[in-house]
Amino acid sequence: METTNENNLEVSSLETPKKTKVLIIRFSSIGDIVLCSPVIRCVKQQIPDVEVHFLTRNSFKAVTEANPYVDRFFYFNNNLDKLISQLEEEKYDYIIDLHKNFRTNKIKLALNCKAFTYKKESVAKFFLTKFHINLMSGRHITDRSLDTVASLGVKNDGRGLDYFLPEHLKVSLDDLPAQHRFGYIAIVIGASCYTKKLPVVRLQKLCQLIEYPIVLIGGKEDIKEAKAIAEVDPYKIYDACGKFSLHESAWLVKQAKLVISHDTGLQYVASAFNKKILAIWGGTSPKLDVEPYYPASNATIMHHNFVVPKLLCQPCSNYGSNKCPKGHFKCMKNQDLNKIADIAMLSIR
Repeated sequence: METTNENNLEVSSLETPKKTKVLIIRFSSIGDIVLCSPVIRCVKQQIPDVEVHFLTRNSFKAVTEANPYVDRFFYFNNNLDKLISQLEEEKYDYIIDLHKNFRTNKIKLALNCKAFTYKKESVAKFFLTKFHINLMSGRHITDRSLDTVASLGVKNDGRGLDYFLPEHLKVSLDDLPAQHRFGYIAIVIGASCYTKKLPVVRLQKLCQLIEYPIVLIGGKEDIKEAKAIAEVDPYKIYDACGKFSLHESAWLVKQAKLVISHDTGLQYVASAFNKKILAIWGGTSPKLDVEPYYPASNATIMHHNFVVPKLLCQPCSNYGSNKCPKGHFKCMKNQDLNKIADIAMLSIR
């Protein structure tokens, strides 16, 4: 349909509708970015004509770089003022702040558009970790992240978490020892803090109790501990720590029959791949509403949380710490390794 303006020039009355432009912010960490991945997917698929931009730390670029629901990425690398200048040019309609700190507040103030901010439940976490009074809502962090966009008409689609491997990734079972190519249990030995990890001697014992090929997964910071663990049985235990990138480690998790993990990023990557998980908790706890999260259709997958019972000092921290505040570290030293090994063997049959 054509119309004429006051100068008798023909113009089209069918203008291209303006896209809704949304900036989603989550700076860190691997696990937290994966846990909020349904927000990215649901926003992209449920808001008509939406263009989704995602802002994270440059050091966590790999976590989302292959995500097909993101139209453009921005990365923070201690360059906040320059970054804000770039973001101002985008003229966003909405900001979805899933991190909520002073940097995201500065960004929201500078961009001056409608913002939706994740509720951290910081006060409830303080009471839980300091006084062991549980005032948490009981809603998983992923569900609370999705609550942030509810007023935009975005709903949980029930499809669980996302982690996308790049198409160019080249990993093969041939990269593993022959005895591991027909099945293995992945044990993620690392974590960001001391109180979130089983001591080496306990990991050695756990590996001895498991009668199945094992692949140890971790980063370069875990090389020394992994070597000590693998020495228990070099034939049964393959040490992959520090040998693979994040994506390659994620691929190893995806191929595993079962994943045993501390509270760390690859536990949630395993959830995104719908793997059976045995989650071992020390200084942190499922009471903080962070644990493996699955699609509604795969609720039967189930996972097992291993928490030392009747330990009144647990959890002692939101994120873990570099030493046990009580000095005894019972939350990890008293883990029932026999039970973990028994359930591991039952889970792969």
